[in-house]
Amino acid sequence: MPEGRQAEPSGALDRYFCLTARGTTARTEVLAGVTTFLTMAYIVLVNPAILGSAGMPVASVAAATCFAAAFASILMGSVANVPLALAPGMGLNAYFSFTVVQQMGVPWPVALGCVFISGIAFLVLTLTGVRQLIVASIPPYLFAAVAGGIGLFIGFIGFKDAGIIVANPATFVALGDLKAPGAALAIFGLVVIGAMSVWNVRGAMLIGIVATTLVGWIAGMVSISPEPYSLAALTGTAFQLDLAGVFGLSGRHGLGLLEILFVFLFVDLFDNIGTLVAVTKRAGLMDAAGRIPGLNRILITDATATIVGSIAGTSTVTSYVESAAGVQAGGRTGLTAIVTGVLFLATMFVAPYAQVIPLAATAPALIIVGGLMLLPLTEVEWDDPLSAIPAFLTVAMIPLTFSIANGLAFGITAHAVLKIVRGTVRRTDWFLLILALLFVARFVWMGTA
Repeated sequence: MPEGRQAEPSGALDRYFCLTARGTTARTEVLAGVTTFLTMAYIVLVNPAILGSAGMPVASVAAATCFAAAFASILMGSVANVPLALAPGMGLNAYFSFTVVQQMGVPWPVALGCVFISGIAFLVLTLTGVRQLIVASIPPYLFAAVAGGIGLFIGFIGFKDAGIIVANPATFVALGDLKAPGAALAIFGLVVIGAMSVWNVRGAMLIGIVATTLVGWIAGMVSISPEPYSLAALTGTAFQLDLAGVFGLSGRHGLGLLEILFVFLFVDLFDNIGTLVAVTKRAGLMDAAGRIPGLNRILITDATATIVGSIAGTSTVTSYVESAAGVQAGGRTGLTAIVTGVLFLATMFVAPYAQVIPLAATAPALIIVGGLMLLPLTEVEWDDPLSAIPAFLTVAMIPLTFSIANGLAFGITAHAVLKIVRGTVRRTDWFLLILALLFVARFVWMGTA
């Protein structure tokens, strides 16, 4: 081939996914898709454990998790042609279960209805361009603080599920009995996952969960009552969302609905944008101006995935930063995401058996994932009080109040107040000030969630 000329597409698959143009091959994309799947397959076990705490049928959630991840990833690859895989998001599932359902007392079908409406809202905001206004109004360092705070939140839940941290009337929390079977099993899982992670073993979390579960079985710590498998397990959560109940929220939940919708929408929006930037930049898909080609298609797909996921019976579906592992393996097109989705679809046939996985086996994954989510905190300018104070309040209040909403409220409000005190408020900050006023009103008239 003459120097300087690109190879011509050799088939329909090549032309559709622009394989040659992006310097990749079908074989490379398949391997990248498998890599992405291995790094994020832990969600099939972890998501049911978290949503099961909300009273949802674990087997059904496991099937819904696989279906939602498969649908979303295949749609992303087909429509947006980016190597971005999706699944029910960590952090938002914790908010769904521990804050919305357990703390606020909202029935899980109603909570699914809130997820559905947040997906519709995200779709509308994307189509109307309001998304750009929201993104421009929130300081970027708060995105990093929210991610870090959610990481601590997830890690805290993992420590609690493992029995490593327990309640204490004198100190609120204390170290649990590390010799207890559950805690000891979880520590074993931490060692396994940690060791494989530092050796860059693909699928370290999934392997660690399975290995920990096997040890639990051998030690007689797991009671197994296998049930005949049927795809009908999905019906336990599919189409169970209660939209009428969403608008029927009353009393202290009346305005709480707005808070729930805001958190689902806000976290999904910025988590998705952060993932997009990280993955597309590493894949070399950003243009010279730092823009992501086809961004609206990506965001529309993300919103659609959340809508379909809520109908299937799971919390907010979002882009996974683990997609970067597939990109590192050479993935450059949507074919990578499609392969990941197909593997999730195949996993659906064994998903209901996730209920035999003990909390002590999934807790280490929560702890490790929580730790990995702290990386964005390096983006905060900790030597600048205008950034450090709101960021710290956000990071601290999310796990300490067991509420992402409270962390967002403290961070955004503190940022607005400090800008006013410093005298640096600009005309473009009007939307930020409105958000801060809404949060102040929430604390004054509604109390804490």
